[in-house]
Amino acid sequence: MRETSAERLSRLLALVPWLSQHPGVSITEAAENFGVTPQALERDLWLVVCCGLPGHGPDQLIDIQFWEDDGIIDVIDPQTLQRPLRLTPDEAMALLVGLRKLGTVPGDGDGGMVASLTARLEDALGAGIVTSHSVIVMDPVDSDVRAAIAQALDANRTVTLRYVGATTDSVTERVVSPRRLQEYAGREYLVAFCHYADAQRTFRLDRVRTAAVGEPMSDTIHAPGEIGLHSDGSGESSPSPLIAPQDGTVVRLRVDATARWFTESAELLTEVAEPDGSTVVEMVVGDPGWLGRTVVGLGGRVEVIAPIEIRRSVGALAQDLLDRQMAGPDDPLGGQSR
Repeated sequence: MRETSAERLSRLLALVPWLSQHPGVSITEAAENFGVTPQALERDLWLVVCCGLPGHGPDQLIDIQFWEDDGIIDVIDPQTLQRPLRLTPDEAMALLVGLRKLGTVPGDGDGGMVASLTARLEDALGAGIVTSHSVIVMDPVDSDVRAAIAQALDANRTVTLRYVGATTDSVTERVVSPRRLQEYAGREYLVAFCHYADAQRTFRLDRVRTAAVGEPMSDTIHAPGEIGLHSDGSGESSPSPLIAPQDGTVVRLRVDATARWFTESAELLTEVAEPDGSTVVEMVVGDPGWLGRTVVGLGGRVEVIAPIEIRRSVGALAQDLLDRQMAGPDDPLGGQSR
């Protein structure tokens, strides 16, 4: 299994403190400690020496020597990473609040792990801080709404919602077959098949005024894939292209090693590593327009290989944006004004 960006980032954050506490260690020994090959650790070291404090001048970069023939690693200037990082009281409290909120979310997650982490963090903070009333978390989602949706999910039943639309502020009554809860950008959403729209939709929980558990769901209701992220103008959210739906267009992409996060949250159909470190993947995209905007925004780190129609549309979008940028603020084609 290929390493994710998050896994590598975790190792990079631990690397400099560990090397600082183990002077004279070899690349081979350090690689064995972190469970990677010597070649992978050497790539990490080349990346680390390009990092440092804001300003990134020669005296602000992490300085590590590791390229001598003896293979010994010498940390000359670790900047502020000579010891493992410690959470400040405010950071620890924020993490504790997040864990407690996560523990209230229904689903098949590892609740035992969340509870264990919460207890360990509470012990580290101390009873005085944990029981303090100085931190108040306001949850905009009605507790009765949350309870009804959780019950419907557990019992495989429909839910009748009174829902306030995002664009018109009109209140409509929807009978939905709930699939799951998900969170994005700090908000919670209900993924469900809406019998009113006869399609799959997402509903922001803080816009649900009431929720009532209904009848057992029919096995004939099938909703196409995962949902969430951008508005379709009807007050709900339409399918997110990054999380692959079952219905859509199969695209083949070449993803640079620096943009691997782009595909790590997607359901890939195929994935082939290239010798230059890039990856060729196939995935289902529900909105080619979204894909074009995203690829252009990534500045060449993701390339559309096929189908040719989408490749051409992405190229046309990139050229149009370039023309607008070159036009300048005085050209009406640039769409800008002083």
